[in-house]
Amino acid sequence: MTAVSSDTFPGLLLENARVRGRRPAIREKDLGIWQTWTWEDVAREVRAFACGLAASGFNRGDRLALVGDNRPRLYWAMAAAQCLGGIPVPLYQDAVAEEMLYPLTQAGIRFAVVEDQEQVDKLLEIRSRSLLEQIAYDDPRGLAHYEAEGLVSYEHVLGLGRLHDEEHPGFFEAEVARGKSGDPAIVLYTSGTTGHPKGVVLTHDNLILTGRNMALREGLTEDDEMLAYLPMAWVGDNVFSYAQAWSVGFCVSCPESSDTVLQDMREIGPTYNFAPPRIYENMLTQVLIRIEDAGAVKRWLFHTFMGVARRAGTRLLDGKPVPLSDRLLYAVGRLLVYEPVKNVLGLSRIRLAYTAGEAIGPDLFEFYRSLGINVKQLYGQTEGAVFVCVQPDGKVKPDTVGVPAPDVEVKVTEAGEVLYRGPGVFTGYYENAEATAETLDAEGWVHTGDAGFFDEDGQLKIIDRARDVGRLKNGTLFAPKYLENKLKFFPHVREAVAFGDGRDHAAAFVNIDLAAVGNWAERRHLPYSGYTDLAGKAPVYDLVRDCIEQVNRDLAADPRLAGSQIRRFLILHKELDADDGELTRTRKVRRGTIAEKYRDLVEALYSGRQSCTVDARVRFEDGRVGLIRADVAIREARTYPPAKAP
Repeated sequence: MTAVSSDTFPGLLLENARVRGRRPAIREKDLGIWQTWTWEDVAREVRAFACGLAASGFNRGDRLALVGDNRPRLYWAMAAAQCLGGIPVPLYQDAVAEEMLYPLTQAGIRFAVVEDQEQVDKLLEIRSRSLLEQIAYDDPRGLAHYEAEGLVSYEHVLGLGRLHDEEHPGFFEAEVARGKSGDPAIVLYTSGTTGHPKGVVLTHDNLILTGRNMALREGLTEDDEMLAYLPMAWVGDNVFSYAQAWSVGFCVSCPESSDTVLQDMREIGPTYNFAPPRIYENMLTQVLIRIEDAGAVKRWLFHTFMGVARRAGTRLLDGKPVPLSDRLLYAVGRLLVYEPVKNVLGLSRIRLAYTAGEAIGPDLFEFYRSLGINVKQLYGQTEGAVFVCVQPDGKVKPDTVGVPAPDVEVKVTEAGEVLYRGPGVFTGYYENAEATAETLDAEGWVHTGDAGFFDEDGQLKIIDRARDVGRLKNGTLFAPKYLENKLKFFPHVREAVAFGDGRDHAAAFVNIDLAAVGNWAERRHLPYSGYTDLAGKAPVYDLVRDCIEQVNRDLAADPRLAGSQIRRFLILHKELDADDGELTRTRKVRRGTIAEKYRDLVEALYSGRQSCTVDARVRFEDGRVGLIRADVAIREARTYPPAKAP
């Protein structure tokens, strides 16, 4: 029998099928029912689909586009391509057709596997401008009468594969054996904050070594479970739901839809979780809304025992001393409040959870940790296979991203830029040597473009993107992301965009959270017809002003940032949207695009005006473009004298 290394994903799959073949590997909820596949089942499916791809003309080195929600068959198609020495290229499922065109053409993709009719329609729309030859779909609903050339069902490819496997015994094993740990395993396109996205090439080694190192450090085992609900095009999903799951052998579950994630989490009870701060914020917002709607006794119990949790919960989680009285109160709180809240959030069995992507607010961070949920921040990039720094157990601090991950080196240059190198460092950007040279130097250091420093405990603090850090006219440090993140700590603020570089003072655009502010308005009998109407209400401006003034009080306590307090603000008349080019698909603010698009609003913030009329083009879900006209009010926020330096 041909020897197969377990240092590649196909090798890991065959090893799992041999060692833990009858254990669950992946689940999917379909029509309200959970379906389960064992490692043996997965190995059979991947084998058949790989042979089907080969029979369809897929060759070693070819790229395979994957588009859709987290579905078992998309993960299996990814593995099938890797079995043949091909390179999967997942694309964001909520991207419009035109956004998909660039990676499809830049990567020269001939084959695609998609989830359903929606994704088929997108690819057919741009197919004539790409090299696409074959599109295989998983869900056949709505596609019965489609007659496009090269459009086939997933089942059709499986059938070809089973026949090919029978006619070519040993083919599959031979192809898998040809794979090496240093071969490209995937191409992941960056969010393209400042231009065209770049295709990050990661090898099997990059993903497997990094994922395995952190799994060992955190004690992950085959008994852990995770819910895969974040985009497959995002590097985190490929590390958590694929590299670590396959390295350790734990089960991954795919939710029925994005709308059922919380319900599905409650049913599965994952032990391991990742979510960006916005997800944790949304979850907490739902809890607070329910508490506000509850009776007086339940509200009293919640607020009373959350006070105990804030005092003792995090210390108990970190193994620090806590007075006996607080221990007893915390035990009662666990029964009456903490466990019910964790159950509502689907976090009852969580023993390890990560957050990353943006800084998480201290209050939000402490809320989850005070419930006994071991939430930790990590710092990473697509170019580093996620794990660059992670907070160590027992030394978790809300304002840092921790210490370097296993086998990772991190340093900060004299200019304040964070650099790292390690086993997860990418081989380069796909067909883009110039961009690679700008990011990856000859000694293997990745230049992150992030500004940061190490604190007295050796933990890394990230301030902002280095290129975004500026100065006010008076020389005060201006870090826009830092201000934006502090604003987004409040449940009523969904997005924020700060301005101030080269200006007399800092100012901000704010997007309110429609669910949170809508609930707040309803409880105060404040009528509104939609987002634009609610955003313009005077009481809502007062609510947002309170949030900004709390941020200003916090800034006043830091002599370095006291001068960057926000003096003027407005609430945008529309929600920032990736379809309108204002956010990336990973919900990062395209600050330059927004500053240009809303130039009149920016200037109004600094002109002393109290309002500004604005016209904005918006793209609806069906592709139509509309126009919104609104009078946007501009308000002042109170600033505070800086604290005296010690």
